[in-house]
Amino acid sequence: MQIKSYIQSNGERFLEELFSLVRIPSVSAKHEHKPDMEACARKWAEVLLSSGVDNARVMPSEGNPVVYAEKTLSPEAPTVLVYGHYDVMPPEPLELWKSEPFEPVIRDGRIWARGADDDKGQAMAQVKGFETALRLGLLACNVKFIIEGEEEIGSPSLEAFCVQHRELLKADVILVSDTSMVAPGIPSLTTGLRGLAYWEVELTGPNRDLHSGHFGGAVANPVYALCKLLSGILDDNGRITIPGFYDDVEDVSAAERAMIAKVPFDEDVYKASIGVDELFGETGYATLERNSCRPSFDICGIKGGYTGEGAKTVLPSKACAKVSCRLVPHQDHKKIERLFAEHLTRIAPASVKVKVTPLHGGQGYVCPIDLPAYKAAEKAVGIAFGARPLAIRRGGSIPIISTFEEVLGVKTVLMGFGLEENAIHSPNESFALDSFYKGIESVAEFYKEYK
Repeated sequence: MQIKSYIQSNGERFLEELFSLVRIPSVSAKHEHKPDMEACARKWAEVLLSSGVDNARVMPSEGNPVVYAEKTLSPEAPTVLVYGHYDVMPPEPLELWKSEPFEPVIRDGRIWARGADDDKGQAMAQVKGFETALRLGLLACNVKFIIEGEEEIGSPSLEAFCVQHRELLKADVILVSDTSMVAPGIPSLTTGLRGLAYWEVELTGPNRDLHSGHFGGAVANPVYALCKLLSGILDDNGRITIPGFYDDVEDVSAAERAMIAKVPFDEDVYKASIGVDELFGETGYATLERNSCRPSFDICGIKGGYTGEGAKTVLPSKACAKVSCRLVPHQDHKKIERLFAEHLTRIAPASVKVKVTPLHGGQGYVCPIDLPAYKAAEKAVGIAFGARPLAIRRGGSIPIISTFEEVLGVKTVLMGFGLEENAIHSPNESFALDSFYKGIESVAEFYKEYK
C-alpha cells in the first residue's frame, strides 16, 4: 500500500513533469526541430535529477543528444539500464486533432497529446517508478538511464554511442517501456519483436513529364510500372515472392502457437476497430500470428504525377514509394535489404530505371521468460494490474533492442503499458491515466522484487 499511497500523493506532480516534456515538439524527423530536441534532452536531465539520480548529463552523439543518468547504491549490487526515447512522430495531419498535439489535455480519463504514450508517458512511468522505489527505500539495485532522441527515425546514432560508451552503459539487464498490452484488463509482457527493413524506391521513365495525349500508349508510365512491380511482391496467399526471403525464417513452435491461441482476441471487434470488412494475410496462420511472428511487406506511401485540383493530362517522369518489411528473429535486415533491391532491379522492365535506397532497419528480438528480471517484471505487473501478465510477441520493431544485445551483451525486458487504442503514430494520441499510474506502480514493484 505504501507504493500506491506515494503515487497518489504525488500524482499531480508526476503529470506536470510529464506535461513539461510533452509541450516540447521534439520531432526527430524534421530538421527545423533540432533546437527542440536539445531543449527536450535538457528537460529530461532536470526531471531525472529531481527524481533522485546521483547525476544526469546531456551527452553528444553523431545525431541528437543522448541523456544519461545513474543512481549507484553499491558496486556489488546488480545494475538495471533503463532505455527510453524523447523524440516523437510528426503530428500531421494537424486538422484531425481534437486538441493541440503539443498542449496536453486530460479528457475522458486520458492524456491527449503527441508523446503522451510513445514514449514520453511510458518513459516517465519508468522514471517515476524508480523515484517511488527510491524514496520508499525499496531500491536494491543500481539504476542507469539512457534516453535517446532518434528512435522514431531508426536510432541511427545510438549504436556508435553504445560502442563508444560500452563501459558506462554496463548493466545486468535492460528495462524498456515502449510496448503495449493486450487490453486494459489484460496486462502482458512483450517477449519478442519483429525486425525491420525500409526502403525508398524510385522509378524513372522519360526525362521529363510528358503530354499523355502525345505520348500515352508509346512511352511506359513509371507510376503504372511501380504499381505493377510492388503488387507482385505479395502473392494471393500473402507470401512474399522475393527469392530467398524465407531462408532464415524460423517456424513458430507448436507450444508458442498454442500460447498465442490463448490470447483473448475477437476478430470481429478487431475488424470493426479499424473499419475493414475483411482481413488479409499469409495463408495458414491466425491473425495474431501474422502480425507478430511472421514477416510482412507493406507499401507505406506512394507518389507520382499530378494529384492536385482539377485535371492535368500528364505522363509522369518519376514515381516513388516508401516500402517496408517486418522481419522475424534470425532474418538479417541487411540481407533482406540486398535481396529486395536485387529482385526489383531484376524484374523491372527496360522501359524504366530503378533506384532502391535502404533508409533504416534492425534485427528482431526474443526475450527468455526464465530471466530473473523477467520474473520480477511478471510479478510486479501482476500486482499493479491485478492479473498475471501474458507473455506475447509483438509485431512492431525497436531496432536498438537487438543492438543492445549485440554491443552490450545483455538481454532486455519489455515492460510496456500502452494500448492499441492509444493511436501512438496517429492524430489524437492518448494515454489512459490509469495505465500511467499503474505503470509507475509496476516499475516500483519491479525494483522491490529485483535484487
